[in-house]
Amino acid sequence: MTDLNHLSPNSPILLTASLHVDEARKAIASLVTDLLQESRSMNNASDVESVSLDQAINRILAEDLLSPIDVPAADNSAMDGFAFNGDYLDGSDNIVILKVLGTAYAGNPFIGSIDMGECVKIMTGALMPHGCDTVIPQEFTESVDGSSVGFKKNQVKRGENRRLRSEDLQSGKAAIKAGCLLRPSDLGLAASLGIATLQVHRKLKVAILSSGDELRPLGQALDAGSIYDSNRYSLTGLLNRLNLEIIDCGIVRDDPASLKAAFIDAASKADVLISSGGVSVGEADFTKQIMQELGDVGFWKIAMRPGRPMAFGILKSVNDSGRKALFFGLPGNPVAVMVTFYQFVRSALLQLNGASQTEAPLTQAVAEEAIRKKPGRTEFQRAILGRGADGKPTVKLTGSQGAGILRSMSEANCFVILSHDQGNVAAGDWVDVALFNGLL
Repeated sequence: MTDLNHLSPNSPILLTASLHVDEARKAIASLVTDLLQESRSMNNASDVESVSLDQAINRILAEDLLSPIDVPAADNSAMDGFAFNGDYLDGSDNIVILKVLGTAYAGNPFIGSIDMGECVKIMTGALMPHGCDTVIPQEFTESVDGSSVGFKKNQVKRGENRRLRSEDLQSGKAAIKAGCLLRPSDLGLAASLGIATLQVHRKLKVAILSSGDELRPLGQALDAGSIYDSNRYSLTGLLNRLNLEIIDCGIVRDDPASLKAAFIDAASKADVLISSGGVSVGEADFTKQIMQELGDVGFWKIAMRPGRPMAFGILKSVNDSGRKALFFGLPGNPVAVMVTFYQFVRSALLQLNGASQTEAPLTQAVAEEAIRKKPGRTEFQRAILGRGADGKPTVKLTGSQGAGILRSMSEANCFVILSHDQGNVAAGDWVDVALFNGLL
């Protein structure tokens, strides 16, 4: 098991400096790798289940999906046109004139053989007639006396516009690799192979709770100093995007007994616990004590904005089951919750659930305005990605970037990610952008 002592609250490194975002990512990935190795050594077959295609979206494929057939199953036409023997292109004439013998449709092939000087009108996907290896696109041909077509030789080469048998997939080869987070296109591919069920990793069970005396559930009147709990709803939405099983542990008061009971309950039935609130310097004193009793958890100051305080580690069940739960203690501010989830939790959940690709892709866009930034921390600015008059992608911030301004997230469709060592951004500079679509 990865030793978290060097990441503990007593570490002089963490007391005097903040952890780099990349360092935090690596530490999390290392611990998840250890947990996965433990699980594999126990050979837990219950981690895999069979599901129908209509239930497989956003599940993670547990084993390679092998194609039971060749794709295509036979040579066929890649477009509408006329199929003929490419040997006819070897003659000296510049113009080819071929007699049309009939028509081949997808699902209704032409029956018979083609000789030199003959062709068959063919539709996209139709089987290539016997004796044909080339298709001239229809738009390059002209009708000749109603029963023949003509075209110039330089319009096509031998073998063009023909899809060969098994050029996409060979029978017995992997159509989709294990670890794939299944998308609609993957489900369509499986269906095209006649496969109705897939072997996927069991859904992770993720428990969520919000900590704070000031929090109130929806429907309850607010008294002085209280606020509605929004974080559990944001987290529920984030987790639903990953198609995970959610255990809602509700709101927990800021007292040691209540928190300890909630953590013990979550560790006994969940693979992962995500809490929000109670991890900043002044708030976490008794939380640290509880964590030391229940597992191995470090309290981090991360060089990022928003989302500086975070706790991470392992909770152990108090019974003798040996069960362990991955723990993320996220900040209390609503935007910081979503930023830290995006930066750390999402990748860890995908990795723990068997995904081969866990990092979200980045793109770039031109900043429409200057952005102030201090070197020494990674910043995640909420923004709107658009397109300028010149066709280039552009990005504009959604106004004030405070960690408690949830509206800034609701209006945004992306993060502008400003790296650790980066300084101020001038209008017109290219910046890294992470899209919300599919993530938040």
